[in-house]
Amino acid sequence: MSDELKPWADLFELPYDEPVVDEAPAEKGGFFRRLRAKMTGPRQAISPQLAAIYAPKLVDEDTWAELEDALILADCGIDATEELVDAMRTATREGRVTGGRELAGELWREVGRRMSPEPPRIPLSGDPTVILVVGVNGTGKTTTIGKLAHRLGGLGQKVGIGAADTFRAAAIDQLQIWAERSGAQLIRQEPGADPGAVTYDAIAAGRSRGADVAIIDTAGRLQTQRNLMDELRKVASVAGKLDPAAPHETLLVLDSTTGQNGISQAKLFNEAAPLTGVVLTKLDGIAKGGIVLSIRDQLGLPVKLVGVGEGIDDLQPFDADSFARAIFAPD
Repeated sequence: MSDELKPWADLFELPYDEPVVDEAPAEKGGFFRRLRAKMTGPRQAISPQLAAIYAPKLVDEDTWAELEDALILADCGIDATEELVDAMRTATREGRVTGGRELAGELWREVGRRMSPEPPRIPLSGDPTVILVVGVNGTGKTTTIGKLAHRLGGLGQKVGIGAADTFRAAAIDQLQIWAERSGAQLIRQEPGADPGAVTYDAIAAGRSRGADVAIIDTAGRLQTQRNLMDELRKVASVAGKLDPAAPHETLLVLDSTTGQNGISQAKLFNEAAPLTGVVLTKLDGIAKGGIVLSIRDQLGLPVKLVGVGEGIDDLQPFDADSFARAIFAPD
């Protein structure tokens, strides 16, 4: 197993065999550097304010106003921003922060701690494990499913994909390409077919054929359309009839460019099908990295995957420490 698959093995709680290599081992922290290189947009937008805050000078009241502005710009949300500023004030009173450089380290460590108090996991415990993927059109939902299937295949898992977004023929065709690429089996019906029936077929076929994972695509429903949300409830219910514990994971794919509007999306999707985690996409071009903190703070949901580009390697398991450093640590 290649070293790049280790974070995926950890995410899915699968055994990992360290690769045998002749050359020197990869430098520690490579994921952080790749992530930071991809996230040029957020850093370009936030860095000017951070540079002023992190300057080698004593902190004062102006520092807190500048820090608050930078965190709001990063889309951390009002409540989380106020809590972070209060935490930095406390660190200053306790003598752990006296100047900008100490503030930098204290800030990104605190952000990382708040983003993910424990490592996010997607344990594969079903027969098969059913992963329901939801989200509005344009978030990268279908591509995320394909990349998940690809990574699971690389980990030796047998994967089935249920094309239950039957309203978009293009989505089914896209999944077919990913299924062929990853060695997954695609369960599909004609466009316009009952999504619940596709879901049933995908899980039943996975069980009969010894699949480890069944990933179910769903329609790119608008969270304000009641009939579509009712349909999502039906899909989740169908999965539960085949396995009372299913869906074992319900992942919401969110486009980070939506900012705080993504929070309202998540709340409504959570009402229709209780969410277990978030996949945050399109983090490479905008200054919204702090939305991760808002999701955790307001919804209590972990971000389990992040997308910072279109390539297969640009979807990665979320690592709070590396993510916080990529946005908030000084150059």
